[in-house]
Amino acid sequence: MLYIIFVPIALAIIYSVALAVWLKRQPSGSADMVEISKAIHEGSMAYLNRQYKAVAAVAIVLAAVIWLTLGWPTAIAFLVGGATSALTGYIGMNVAVRSNSKTTEAAKRGLFPALSLAFRAGSVTGLLVTALGLLVVSGAYLVFNGNIQTLVGLGFGASLISIFARLGGGIYTKAADVGTDLVGKVEAGIPEDDPRNPGVIADNVGDNVGDCAGMAADLFETYAVTLTAGILLGSLTLGLSGSITFPLLLGGVSIIASILGTFFVRLSDNNSIMGALYKGLVASLILAAIGFYFVSSYVFGASYLNIFLSALIGLAVTGLMVVITDYYTAKRFRPVQSVAEASKFGHGTNVIIGLSVGMESTLLPAIVIVLGILGSFALAGMYGVAIASVAMLSVAGIIVSIDSFGPITDNAGGIAEMTKQPEQVREITDSLDAVGNTTKAVTKGYAIASAGLAAVVLFSGYAGETKNVLFSLSDPRVIVGLVLGAAMVYFFGALILRSVGRAAGAVVDEIRRQFREIKGLMAGTAKPEYGRAVDIVTKAAIKEMIIPALIPIVGVLLVGFILGAEALGGLLTGVIVGGLFMALSMTAGGAAWDNAKKYIEGGHFGGKGSEAHKAAVTGDTVGDPYKDTAGPAINPLIKVVNIIALLIVKFLH
Repeated sequence: MLYIIFVPIALAIIYSVALAVWLKRQPSGSADMVEISKAIHEGSMAYLNRQYKAVAAVAIVLAAVIWLTLGWPTAIAFLVGGATSALTGYIGMNVAVRSNSKTTEAAKRGLFPALSLAFRAGSVTGLLVTALGLLVVSGAYLVFNGNIQTLVGLGFGASLISIFARLGGGIYTKAADVGTDLVGKVEAGIPEDDPRNPGVIADNVGDNVGDCAGMAADLFETYAVTLTAGILLGSLTLGLSGSITFPLLLGGVSIIASILGTFFVRLSDNNSIMGALYKGLVASLILAAIGFYFVSSYVFGASYLNIFLSALIGLAVTGLMVVITDYYTAKRFRPVQSVAEASKFGHGTNVIIGLSVGMESTLLPAIVIVLGILGSFALAGMYGVAIASVAMLSVAGIIVSIDSFGPITDNAGGIAEMTKQPEQVREITDSLDAVGNTTKAVTKGYAIASAGLAAVVLFSGYAGETKNVLFSLSDPRVIVGLVLGAAMVYFFGALILRSVGRAAGAVVDEIRRQFREIKGLMAGTAKPEYGRAVDIVTKAAIKEMIIPALIPIVGVLLVGFILGAEALGGLLTGVIVGGLFMALSMTAGGAAWDNAKKYIEGGHFGGKGSEAHKAAVTGDTVGDPYKDTAGPAINPLIKVVNIIALLIVKFLH
């Protein structure tokens, strides 16, 4: 039965290749559009190649340590997980950057052609993330005869690459974005994506290496780790072959559901872009639910119902997280509008209300996650929670498709501005970009919530491996671990924000220098040195990502081997709880700041150039590293600490 899952994997790969071929045949626009797209592609490739070389050195050292301590199968699985995670990031970035000018050109034919092209480009990434994730986990399970430790090693490899991709890409994109905006918009008073701005190419490169490559690696890692967690709980709880392989079958069903869901993305008469994307998501959820029924009844027979309902809970959590995140980050709702209105009174009030919205945005997701855990646990114990988390992640194909749509349309808008396309083209790319901001926020909320569920399952696996250890709040070692876990999250976030600030400062200095020294730059008679800003932010991002990425590895090893299994259990709990709330607050709050600026730019509260708009730019500058760097990076942090704990648990006293 297990071998049947290679059918949907093959279908996803074939369909993705067909989409890629179709995309290649689409017109790329005028020569200047192609030239800018090529510059963005070269900058993205240069960064990604340098990043992967740096990460490869770390991965090889860790693989050697794993080989000596845990054996060669786990070391090989670790390298496979890391290599595949890197591959998904590379594919995600490459497809996106080759589709930006094509989307701009498609906008000349209307809204739906541009929407369709950008979404299809995103679908290549989305479907390959899930197909490759299911392929490597299933392959490792079969090759290593169901050895759980090798699967955990595979998950560690994926998590390691993910945290580097999220950190490096996030630092790059936000350093470039903040530096470009501060000098261009605030000091020089020129529009976003103005070709006179020396940082504009670096800014567009950042969208690809952060939002495309970073998110693809992140969701691949979350997908692979969640499948591993489901298999682990199946082996620890029920111990039946059906319960162990069932998560993989759910993944196969959902790949087909995601493929079919892409065909439902259509504009209605009201031309709602978000509505068109949500049609695809809803269709995928419904089709997945139908498929889950047949797979559950086949695998578990008469006792299928509670397992099936647990899977439905996972799909319900997905839907609710999308709705909640949309509410807190879309321009049409109260939270974003309240941030925009606060901008009338100055920069400080914008920041205060933005922070308030971010904090408020954690309550409803927390309730949804809690209800999901309690409901699935009541139905089938911790295995039910594992199935809910697998079901939630199984539809990552359509979710990543919607997410990758965002940076593609962002770059398309930049190219439209830089090449002075007609106003109607810019209006279409702007409308797509505004929706893209919300879809990126929705995906981050989804990824964080799924990480929380997966981490609960992984912690249960850790507790199951330490059968003689009691995690009691009356034990001071557990309390110490809880405090250290929460502190790790905050220290991790602080280092990331500081890294963005330092890198952005270097970009600001370079852009100011060019405006000061290049005669005719503001008049448009001279060209900026785009490559200088790209090179500066590339070096800064590579340098700044190393120390934060090592924190979870070093922290778990120190606490585990010095304070013991009890303290490490507390650490895992502290990271899960602290990380969940900080990540949700940062991603939703940052997106609210961003869209509040766009709401004002749409003509509200004085529009562009007003005092409210200047305050909103400040809020957006603050929110950018929140939503695109620190917040998303906490997602792999949560998984990394749990995965490492599972790997070292047998060595702990």
